[in-house]
Amino acid sequence: MAVLDVLGRRWVLRILWELRSPATSFRDLQSRCGGMSSSVLAERLTDLRDMGVVHDLPEEGGYGLTDQGHQLLEIMLPLDDWANRWDRRQRKDNK
Repeated sequence: MAVLDVLGRRWVLRILWELRSPATSFRDLQSRCGGMSSSVLAERLTDLRDMGVVHDLPEEGGYGLTDQGHQLLEIMLPLDDWANRWDRRQRKDNK
């Protein structure tokens, strides 16, 4: 339940999705998550670091996924596939 609590917080899934690519800076991540305040991003990054799925990368000047973070994204990919199929069905049905 603790994992679902963190994942259910606003912006968390988007942050994880944006971190699937190589390390990114705080400002770049904020830009990719358009509309998120810096205080919310900082709070969510803290939550994800505490969870062990995100870590600071001082050499690169940014953030990245830990091995556990990459594993979490892999687990979530089938859900993304399902959501894309669902979306296509919804669009087709609403025409």
